[in-house]
Amino acid sequence: MHPNTPSSKPLTADDMSRIVEMAWEDRTSFDAIQAQFELNEAAVIDLMRLHMRPSSFRMWRKRMAGRTTKHAALRTAVHLRHRARHTRQ
Repeated sequence: MHPNTPSSKPLTADDMSRIVEMAWEDRTSFDAIQAQFELNEAAVIDLMRLHMRPSSFRMWRKRMAGRTTKHAALRTAVHLRHRARHTRQ
């Protein structure tokens, strides 16, 4: 289990892969990740740090620093619903 994980349920490899995918997506908020996996923003950042190359992690953090879409409280009504491209019909 991850140190910042409030849940007693350990994360599977599939869970970690999905969390990394969701965190990498610009429009998926940290709140959505927390609702689904019970990981707060700090835990997601730690997980990304562990599962990415250092240069990729720095690039991701730089991108996330300026994104209002990663925080539900800062989102506008336009960003309230997001579906991944591969699930659109």
